[in-house]
Amino acid sequence: MSTGAVGRAHPRLEGREKVTGTARYAVEYPVDGVTYGWAVPATVVRGRITRIDTTDALASPSVLAVVHHGNAPRLAPGPQPELWLLQEPAVHYRGQFVAVVVATSLEAAREGARLVRIDYDAGPHSTVLAADHPGLYKPEHVNPSYPTDTAEGDFDAGYAAAPVRVDATYRTPAYHNNPMEPHATTALWHDGRLLVHDSTQGAVPVQSALAELFELPQESVRVIAEHVGGGFGSKGYAKAAVVLAALAARHVDRPVKLALTRQQLFGPIGYRTPSIQRVRLAADTDGRLTAVCHDAISQTSTVREFAEQIAVYTRSMYAAPHRRTTHRLVRLDVPTPFWMRAPGECPGAYALESAMDELAIAVGVDPVELRIRNDAQVDPDQGEPFTSRNLVACLREGAQRFGWTGRDPTPRARRDGRWLIGTGVAGSSYPARARPSSAAATARPDGTFLVRIDATDIGTGARTALWQVAADALGVPPERVEIRIGDSDLPVAPLAGGSMGTASWSWAVIRACEALRTKLREGASPGTEVSAEADTTDEVGGQPTRPRYAYGAQFVEVRVDADTGEVRVNRSLGVFAAGRVVNPTTARSQLIGGMTMGLSMALHEEGLLDERYGDWVNHDLATYHITGCADVEAVEAYWLDERDDELNPAGVKGIGEIGIVGTAAAVANAVHHATGVRIRDLPIRLDKLIGVSGLA
Repeated sequence: MSTGAVGRAHPRLEGREKVTGTARYAVEYPVDGVTYGWAVPATVVRGRITRIDTTDALASPSVLAVVHHGNAPRLAPGPQPELWLLQEPAVHYRGQFVAVVVATSLEAAREGARLVRIDYDAGPHSTVLAADHPGLYKPEHVNPSYPTDTAEGDFDAGYAAAPVRVDATYRTPAYHNNPMEPHATTALWHDGRLLVHDSTQGAVPVQSALAELFELPQESVRVIAEHVGGGFGSKGYAKAAVVLAALAARHVDRPVKLALTRQQLFGPIGYRTPSIQRVRLAADTDGRLTAVCHDAISQTSTVREFAEQIAVYTRSMYAAPHRRTTHRLVRLDVPTPFWMRAPGECPGAYALESAMDELAIAVGVDPVELRIRNDAQVDPDQGEPFTSRNLVACLREGAQRFGWTGRDPTPRARRDGRWLIGTGVAGSSYPARARPSSAAATARPDGTFLVRIDATDIGTGARTALWQVAADALGVPPERVEIRIGDSDLPVAPLAGGSMGTASWSWAVIRACEALRTKLREGASPGTEVSAEADTTDEVGGQPTRPRYAYGAQFVEVRVDADTGEVRVNRSLGVFAAGRVVNPTTARSQLIGGMTMGLSMALHEEGLLDERYGDWVNHDLATYHITGCADVEAVEAYWLDERDDELNPAGVKGIGEIGIVGTAAAVANAVHHATGVRIRDLPIRLDKLIGVSGLA
């Protein structure tokens, strides 16, 4: 019988440890004989190292070594070329790590890094994304393995024949993940085995990468990630810090702690690619779509191809008989882009949901009603019915809660003194995914239970959610359950990413706990342990039998100073349909966090690249602006009581990313409603508003 733990609000299990400072993060574990590493980045965009002078650095008695391509332990080449560090003199982008200084104190390591002298033979470089770049090409697939292009019907003919058309190009800059805890590692070698405490979203991918690079059996590498201070996608796989720390520790034969600086997080660990997106929509006079085309251009590095799936969002969001999506890519002398919260869906939704707002104006239909008219119960891309699709319900409930009814669609119709007031809406969707996972459950003699799984809690409350799931599956009060996560020695589980963590892990936890419960009923003695695997359908990038998505609708009210163009968000409200909510406390936190991050994307964030130096000039939190508390005046998140029997035993769809997806478009649409100025190039800065038309 269920204890009813799932669905009940509960504070984080580790909350006390975090607020008292006793929760240990990657470089906070005590280790005997520890040393400290400091990474040295390249100062040219493209070229070769011709000389490394370590004399001054090594003159300090505290500096033990300067590890570089001339003396570093050898690594085996692998599928992630960015991790083949300190192996060759080639420089592929500015900021590439080319050396590590190891010292007995952090201060000495930092000073030693400053004293390393490196000469380069620099070559010409190309670092700026442009729609007419001669290097544009069609990749074989887009992240993770979606088709690059799709086409149904005859878009060109359908578009030409339509009475109402929208043709607009939208641009987004580079975005940087900036988790609170930087990429950081403590690495220790002992008897040919490697132990790392790493700030990662998944211990197993890091374990696999290190085993391959150092040519070790996988069981000879242990990765612990008990507490992780955020990732937003950047820590989805092994990154530079863990490899540099392991290399340095092997070289000096002592434990090494290495944390990247805030400045070093801008590039080498990944970022969201800039994008150029052309969206064309055609509709009849009632606003029903007849043709949709979404063309996306983005960048990758010369080291490895990463093609963000920007136009994939459009394939399944709204129905139309004639549809086309394309992706084109250019290799530049820049770091490789990587995952950032809702990769693909986030920038793609900004373009499509902005274009839908422009279409609503062109047709003269309310933006909420336009989306409802173009809803689809059959996936336009796959031709299969959705397992559940409550986009319309989110739109209607959101409109009711927000007070949308009676909205005057005329731009600049509302004014409060010098402030122009506007409201905007956008839809959202995100795939509901799951990956194979395993877990173990043990009955202890004292009547308590231990559940073990290599899940990772990156600040989302995953540990608490799994604890609640396990209690219900065991049929006992949650206080009798202990949950252990974040260690590659535990039963194998996928990383925390793609909004699939709880969906995947809970599947295995439920199976293990239910199997243990059955054994106990049959007379098994205390101490019995049961392991279980959940061989879920791996639909990430493929085509599941039935398409599964979470949905949402975001509503925003802004005020814009008519004299200065200053934008403030008065209130932001989201309603979501994401399956069953395990813990309302942490779920609300995730949704509000995603919406806040989308607000930041709309108004503040922008990686500014200096073409001459091939680097971002605003590479710290003083100059790379993000949303602060003062920017978030009122954010509300709600969800529907959605049941979907075709998901997983816990009935969850995932909530980590759906909150960010439509928010930037909703803000942009609200700004247009307030001012009459359409900004298609994020962020929405005051100079763009004043410069376009003048608001006063």
